[in-house]
Amino acid sequence: MTTLAEAQSMVSAYLAAEQAILAGKEVRIGGTGVDRFLRHEDLDMVRAGRAEWEKRVAALQASAGYAPTFGGLSYSVADFSVARDR
Repeated sequence: MTTLAEAQSMVSAYLAAEQAILAGKEVRIGGTGVDRFLRHEDLDMVRAGRAEWEKRVAALQASAGYAPTFGGLSYSVADFSVARDR
């Protein structure tokens, strides 16, 4: 599973790639076994990748608050495990 720090690092990498492409440079993104050279015509793909990683960051930040969600709405679960005095 991806950590919040890793996801934020990927957003930063995609932002840097986007800026470099907009400046007319060729950018290499990759890691072990995965290399990709990006040019101006790949700008839409870079923006889509950045949007995907921004969503992951938002999801990880939301889960850090331990607020469960269903369809984007938060909810709580009743706890009936505590006995009540009558």
